[in-house]
Amino acid sequence: MSVKNYSVKQYQVNDSNNWNAFISKAKNATFLFHREFMEYHKERFQDFSLLIFEQEKLLAVIPANRVGDTMYSHQGLTYGGIVYSPKITGEKVAAIIDSLLAYLKEKGIQFFYFKPIPSFYAYGGNHEIDFFLIKKGALLDKKEMNMAINLAMPLTISKSKLKHFRKIEDLDLEIVEEDQLDSFWKLVLEPRLKEKYDAKPVHTLQEITKLKEKFPNNIKQFSVYCNDEIIAGITIFETDKVVKSQYGATTKKGEELRALDFLFINLIKKYKREDKLFFDMGIVNDSNEKGYHAGLLKQKEELGCSVYSQDFYKMNLI
Repeated sequence: MSVKNYSVKQYQVNDSNNWNAFISKAKNATFLFHREFMEYHKERFQDFSLLIFEQEKLLAVIPANRVGDTMYSHQGLTYGGIVYSPKITGEKVAAIIDSLLAYLKEKGIQFFYFKPIPSFYAYGGNHEIDFFLIKKGALLDKKEMNMAINLAMPLTISKSKLKHFRKIEDLDLEIVEEDQLDSFWKLVLEPRLKEKYDAKPVHTLQEITKLKEKFPNNIKQFSVYCNDEIIAGITIFETDKVVKSQYGATTKKGEELRALDFLFINLIKKYKREDKLFFDMGIVNDSNEKGYHAGLLKQKEELGCSVYSQDFYKMNLI
């Protein structure tokens, strides 16, 4: 490579143990970067993940896929970026990026789309990458509003939400953490997405079930029952200090009872007690003229969310 002592290697199957061991200790990684998570849908993507070494030492990995002459921060993941070791220095990040860009040019890559992990996941800092990429010519391709609650701060749930919450507490509703996702997927999530948006969940029931079996401490299902009938649920992706509501849905009956708000508020309080740092409620983007879904934005703000930017970058390597 053009950077002395640095080399870049494309990921191969026999690198899986080395990759996963690195992910488990990295400064800015979550279980989504574990190979068993990344590969649940491997037939949909041409994997182009990379490992970057300083001499023989693995310094960084990049979850990625390739489409023709374009490399993407893996399109099957919510976020990606360059994942590096905990004690990395700014100068080494610069060398990693120089090595990466030289390698991509050698391999005929003309465009690189990069989506770093949201800042609140990498609470030890993660902005070296953004700085050095922009210095090398990366441009901001788009921004999205990622809604999250800082659980280290006092909660700011709206008075109207809390008022309804206190009313719902008097109803005979039961919150259950479930090992199986079948009831939520088949009776709540899939029919509601079909009815409201003519859409399907990103994960099929079979896929999410396999992922939950592989990551039982990270993927959790909380459901609300009324007289033994499931009326709402939230699928949680949990990391060391951040929880994300990956899926949330309610039946029409649950909507009337505000069961989803009831569940959200209980989970927000639960994870605050457990000293999680952030509750991630995802993005609120929309294809409309505004670029965001006003109702979702209001709902998440009323639950106590603030806006955190998720930035997407594009590099032209020609």
